[in-house]
Amino acid sequence: MKKIVILADGSADEPVEKLGGKTPLMVAKTPNIDRLCRMGATGLLQSVPESLSPGSEVANMTIMGYDAETYYEGRGVLEAAALGLEIEDDDLVMRCNLISTDGDILVNHSAGHISTEKADKLIHALNEEIGIDNIKFYTGVSYRHVLVIKNAGKELPECTPPHDVPEQPFAQHLPKGGKDISEKLKDIIIKSREILEEHPVNIERKKNGKVAANMAWPWSPGNKPAMPSLKELYGIESGAVISAVDLIHGLGRFAGMKSIHVEGATGLYDTNYKGKAEAAIDNLNKYEYVYLHIEAPDEAGHEGDAYLKIKTIEDIDKYVVGPLLHFTQKYDEPVAIAFLPDHPTPCEIRTHTRTPVPFIIYKPGMTPDDVTEYNEETAKKGSYGNIYGTEFMKLLNEE
Repeated sequence: MKKIVILADGSADEPVEKLGGKTPLMVAKTPNIDRLCRMGATGLLQSVPESLSPGSEVANMTIMGYDAETYYEGRGVLEAAALGLEIEDDDLVMRCNLISTDGDILVNHSAGHISTEKADKLIHALNEEIGIDNIKFYTGVSYRHVLVIKNAGKELPECTPPHDVPEQPFAQHLPKGGKDISEKLKDIIIKSREILEEHPVNIERKKNGKVAANMAWPWSPGNKPAMPSLKELYGIESGAVISAVDLIHGLGRFAGMKSIHVEGATGLYDTNYKGKAEAAIDNLNKYEYVYLHIEAPDEAGHEGDAYLKIKTIEDIDKYVVGPLLHFTQKYDEPVAIAFLPDHPTPCEIRTHTRTPVPFIIYKPGMTPDDVTEYNEETAKKGSYGNIYGTEFMKLLNEE
């Protein structure tokens, strides 16, 4: 049986006052997701262990079927893998955001979703001024980049994800611990603002009323992981991952999956939903397992925009779930379909939580449960109940 996971990143939420105490999932019109719900069975998944922070890297690793407490080595190494970087065992690898600051305040974790083209110029400037033999920045996508410090050892600093602390003084959240490495990282962060503040890219951005990408913020430190493939863990012979986000492609690479990049996929509300659905259909013909990741609801949650999150959920329903349901119901092989977020990104706090997420699993011929609408509350009544960690992948993979 073929399998597809539709991962609507951060789409789960908490009740929002201006939505009458409902969540975006409750308000959004989702006839196709609800149809899938009526066809399958539901439950709640604890995707983030108590010992780890509720990042997308941890939650997606769990949903892919990996024990994150065993295999997680930080977000940076996953994004480095997506970029094709060769990492040695003693290298320290970190995700590095271009962020916006105003005075002492960390204003925006994404530098206003700066374009990759403009970001690349800033990364080049950082390498010219800060990069030496053992320190190098690598351009990723938009505000998401990678910092590698060669031969830094296994002592990891404590770092704060910038999306966790919007509108707070950044000095309160600078790296600490990890012996000398945290001081080196603090120096990099402070010097980056000196380099970037008056860079021509930022002068132009400010002139056009955009926030400046005026600081580099490294976080999620780690070393090279030792992850087995999905074939080794679950007997899955072939797989493909579709995403606009490097860390998902990095996970896919370590899992032994093919990376599929869709033209026009942005990770935002304007992403190419139709193209992603078409890519999923095309790759279901080629592979046993497809992991279709859509970032847009998560970014809406980080922006604190409940109405934008509703729109992204409705677009996923219309342009992704609907076409995939139509295709798989006529396909000449049975296809199991799962739908879920990786974690909640509540609009009112604008960051991730570890609250269990609602999920649907449908397999042809299964007996559905009594849940007829998909959201955070109805899934509590689902026949799968409350499950933890890798149990999700084990359920999906059962024939």
